[in-house]
Order: sequence, then C-alpha cells, then structure tokens
Amino acid sequence: MKIYNSLTKKVEEFKPLNPDSVLMYTCGPTVYDYQTIGNFRTFVNSDFVNRVLKYNEYKVKFVMNITDVGHLTGDNLGDADTGEDKLEVAADREGKSAKEIAEFYTGYFMTDYEKLNILKPEKFTIASEYIKQMLDIIKTLETKGLTYKTSDGVYFDTSKFENYGKLAGTKVSLVEEGARVETNPEKRNPTDFALWKFSPDSKMRWQEWDSPWGRGFPGWHIECSAMSLDELGDTIDIHIGGEDHKMIHHPNEIAQSEGSTGKTFVNYWVHCAFLKVDGGRMGKSVGNAYLVDDLEAKGFSALDLRYFYTTAHYRTKLNFTWEALQSASNALKKLYSLVESYHEDSESQLATEYLNRFDESINDDVNMPQAVAVMWEMLKSEIPEGSKLKTLAKMDEVLGLDIDSHIGYEVPEDIKKQAKIRWEYRKQGIWDKADLLRRQIEEKGYEIDDGPTDYKIRRS
Repeated sequence: MKIYNSLTKKVEEFKPLNPDSVLMYTCGPTVYDYQTIGNFRTFVNSDFVNRVLKYNEYKVKFVMNITDVGHLTGDNLGDADTGEDKLEVAADREGKSAKEIAEFYTGYFMTDYEKLNILKPEKFTIASEYIKQMLDIIKTLETKGLTYKTSDGVYFDTSKFENYGKLAGTKVSLVEEGARVETNPEKRNPTDFALWKFSPDSKMRWQEWDSPWGRGFPGWHIECSAMSLDELGDTIDIHIGGEDHKMIHHPNEIAQSEGSTGKTFVNYWVHCAFLKVDGGRMGKSVGNAYLVDDLEAKGFSALDLRYFYTTAHYRTKLNFTWEALQSASNALKKLYSLVESYHEDSESQLATEYLNRFDESINDDVNMPQAVAVMWEMLKSEIPEGSKLKTLAKMDEVLGLDIDSHIGYEVPEDIKKQAKIRWEYRKQGIWDKADLLRRQIEEKGYEIDDGPTDYKIRRS
C-alpha cells in the first residue's frame, strides 16, 4: 500500500509501526452546528483509508475526536486564539447550555455518519473529558521551557521548537512574513499559539476549569494532542484531516506533542482537499453550505453522496453541483439494478483479474475513481453473474455502498403480476391501462425498464 505523506510531500510505501496493526486518528467535528457535505467529504475519505487498511488485513485502532470546547471563532479568520468559543456562541444563540448544544449536534452528526455508512472508530473521544491530560501536557511543556504566560493565557513558544512549520513546508521566519494579523501584542512570535486560555472577567462561561495558571479552558490545538497521545500513544501511524489544518492546526499539534514527548508524533499525515460548490467556495453566507438533509429533501440519499465522493481523488478538489449529484445517483441506481437482476451461484469464483486491478487502485494512494472504474469495467464484462456478485461484494468492503442488501433481492409477487399484465397491455397497444399500471407500480416503490422483447423490474 502506498499513500501520500503531507510531511514528506510524496507518495510513500506505507510501513506501520507494527506489521499487522495501524494506529489512526482523524480530526472530527466541532459540534456547535450541523456538519456540511464539505465536512463529510473528509470523514468519508478517512473511511476509505480505514477500509483499505482493513481490506489489507490490518487491525486498525481508529480514534476520532468530538470537539465540544475551546474552538474559537477566530479560527475562521486564521487565528484560533481569538474570538469567542463556538460552543458558547451557539449556546447564546439557541438559549441552551454548551452541553446541550454539544449533545444535540453530536447526535445529528452521528445520524448522518451512519447514513453515509462510515465505519465507527474504536472510540469517539470527547474533548471536555480530557482536560487532565491537556493540563499534564502543558505542565511538561512548561518544565521544558517551551511556554510563557500572558494576560490572556499560556502560549507555546514556536521559536524554541526546531523545525516548526515543517508540515506546512515553511520555516518559522517565512511563516512570520505572511502571518495572520497580530491581535495579541503579548505574543512573542506571530506563530505562537494558546495552550490554555483564561476565562474573561466580564462573562461567565458554561465550560471552564481550574489550572495551575488560572481558571479557563483549553486551546483548540492541545485537545487533539491530548486525545491522540492518551488513546493511541506517543507515536501513531496516520493522522487525517482537511487540507485547511495543514498550515496551522496540525503544525501546532506536532510542536506541542513532540515538544512534550520528545518523540515523532505522526509518521503519515493525510490531508483531504476541499469540496467546492458550483465552482466556488462553500459557506453559510453564500447559502450553499448544504447538509445531508438538504440532499434528502431533493430526493437523494446519503449513499448517493458517498458515491459522488468517489468521483475525485481525495487530494483533488471536488466540485459539487446538483447535476453532478444526479449523475452519481443515476450511477448508483444502475449499480443496484444490476445487482438485483443478477443470480447468485454458490460455485462462482472471484474475478481475480478485475479484483487485482481494483486492489492496485485502492493501494495506489487510495485511488477511488480508478477503483470505481475497474468495478464498472468488471460489470460490463462477459464473466458469469455469480462471479460479478462475489467480486462486487468483496469490492464493497472498501466502497461501502451497501451492495450486499441488494444481492438476492426478490420482487414481490403482486408487483410481478401487475408488471406482467402491463406488458400484455403494451403488446396489445392498450396504452392507457399500461400507463395506469406503471403509475401504480411506481407508487409502490418500483420501476419498469422496457426493452425490445422483455422488461425488468427494479426498486426506485
């Protein structure tokens, strides 16, 4: 298996710490609002990586975080140390506690997560449950002389960490030249970041804790380090996130984690490209921050969206349009229809030629578009239906399109009877009655595809 490592800027042969197991962490949602289809592109691509690893018979210990505190609104402008806590803002907006906000949007996230058929991690870690671990890391960093205190918090001194910014591909001096606007004159370097923020005197927060430096709450970056180190150990194999984390969030994770342990934090960094909408950016202000619910309201399914995600490589930007989603939906319906029409054969063998090419695709930096192309080539071939089904079921271990539920599907007898009568009406040219039966069949959730000499029934 080969995968692109953002740290080395090249595709590398994947060599885990242990030959038969993999430690993997994915940056999860901040649960102050609904997760968009842009957010879910990263989560589904993380799922593809996870499934490919499992397909290759690795035992994967996978952790995803749920951020419920400390993610400030300034992150939207490139400075995660400024602004207000997104959970606190949401609590004020909706007249609820921060805990109620987190529970509601976590529940919503989990519902969409399951709809998209994403494999659950070994553990969803909740940031607010790891405060002790965060404080312990900060204490260690302080002991090593890597921190300093300002009037608003405890900060990491990036000038004292060698090769800060190596993930982003820049030296500290270069980062400083184009750094975000300085908002805190007490910071020693523009790239320094908060490990612990003090609670404001002017307003009581829903979530705050005592610390050796003062009452407050954790910085956003320290949370992922604490959860990863506690659950997976000092060094892990793979860390996945969106490409927006590559410049600030993940370099900060590296600095504080390696500064604390003295060990390599992550061996392979994997970053997923953005989802665009109609060729532009996705955003609430633009009115195109679509949710899974929005797609379902237009008659699409979450698995239509999952199939759509396979149409571009995870490192390539993907452009969402309703037309593109419709094409993905049509392709998935065609796939299900074929599967439902095939007959199983217990004696059938895997189509090794196609399966080997599928394996080559997924193991070449998780190339899902190529893998799907191989799948369709196999389905268009002349190999027996039973072999197609058996091979397709194996491929779906990675694709995650719920193909198995469509294998061996039987059309109800009453639908078969109506379809047969309708076909006779068609042959006799009694079009009004044929059309009436078609509508009745469609109302029951089935469609009829008419051919020159025969017809097929499939679920709509």
